[in-house]
Amino acid sequence: MSVKIGNNQRLRADIIKYLHYKKALSLPDLSKLTQRSLPLVTSTVNSLIADKYIKKKGLAPSTGGRRPLMFLINPAKQKYIVAVAMDQLITQLVIFNLANEIVLPLQLLDLNISEDEQAVGKLITFINSSIQKSGFERTSLIGIGIGTPGLVNAEKGINNSYLPTPNGANLGDYLMKDLNLPVFIDNDSSLITLAELHFGKAEGMQDALVVNVGWGTGLGMIIKGSLYRGSTGYAGEFSHIPLSKTNNLCSCGKRGCLEVDTSLWVMVEKAKAALAEGVESSMKKLFKDKSKHFGDHFLDAVIQQDPLAISILSAGCFQLGKGLSTLIHILNPECIVLSGRGARAGKMLLPSIQQAINEFCIPRIADQTTITLSTLADNAELLAAASLVVENSQFE
Repeated sequence: MSVKIGNNQRLRADIIKYLHYKKALSLPDLSKLTQRSLPLVTSTVNSLIADKYIKKKGLAPSTGGRRPLMFLINPAKQKYIVAVAMDQLITQLVIFNLANEIVLPLQLLDLNISEDEQAVGKLITFINSSIQKSGFERTSLIGIGIGTPGLVNAEKGINNSYLPTPNGANLGDYLMKDLNLPVFIDNDSSLITLAELHFGKAEGMQDALVVNVGWGTGLGMIIKGSLYRGSTGYAGEFSHIPLSKTNNLCSCGKRGCLEVDTSLWVMVEKAKAALAEGVESSMKKLFKDKSKHFGDHFLDAVIQQDPLAISILSAGCFQLGKGLSTLIHILNPECIVLSGRGARAGKMLLPSIQQAINEFCIPRIADQTTITLSTLADNAELLAAASLVVENSQFE
């Protein structure tokens, strides 16, 4: 959901936004990024210093000429952002200050958004209780950024796949009314892509793909340095390309989707089936621990090099690589970043993906694309959920 603001407020907001992303910038840097005159930027920076939003950092490192003065977000400014990252089974929440420092540590809620009819009410209760736990006054909270799976219209705050509201109102408006704070919603894979673009492995890249390896399989596309959303905001539904050889039904209601081979949900189900047939694995013991979700146990088993877990992951990653081969041929990206929850598996993801690319991709094209692992992993969606609020706030 976007907010319209005036020109002066827009410049203030843009300066804070760029410092939020870049950490420290000089006045000439800010003038170039905002495309505003240096005197105007200088005046606005001074007003933000007076309001304690930003502060002087010191002089930039010497490059042979006059060293410019650098500015950065003031972490002491008592303004905070609630960031919420949802997947199909787990909702995470942290509160950041404007300098991206966590001031309320990770809060977790077990919430099955596809089956629980009370999911929206439970989400509201969870957010309210987390705010209360933080001890911050609501007046110090700038807003709430939320990432959710499904077909999300970020402009209107609508999720067309999950979280229907009791009165039929769109999700953003409903949450804003109940929580009494600005609420901004976006697709989880889009947010993860934005996090990689601004803070992670895709930073500074013009053409890149970000794969969200999670309970589902998501994709974000960076084209000409920006997130590509398509004509109606739903671009990137990569996991529903019909590449599966099975007849298994996908969550979207269709058969043959790539997701029925590549999601963590499917991998866990395959592990459970193998254990039921008597296959020996460390997951037999891990799955008895109900303090963690099966997907996390599965990833733990992969990291510990459990043979069954690795074989299941390898099969899923080969199919993922087959799908990525198609995208490489179409988009010719400079980089593909493997991000999201599943990125915790690390280098275990790479061999089968690379094998599929070697098998299905034209070498001259494939050689131009680097496959890399996210360093943000579980934090990606939370970071971008906070940035979603920064992008849409006024900072009066």
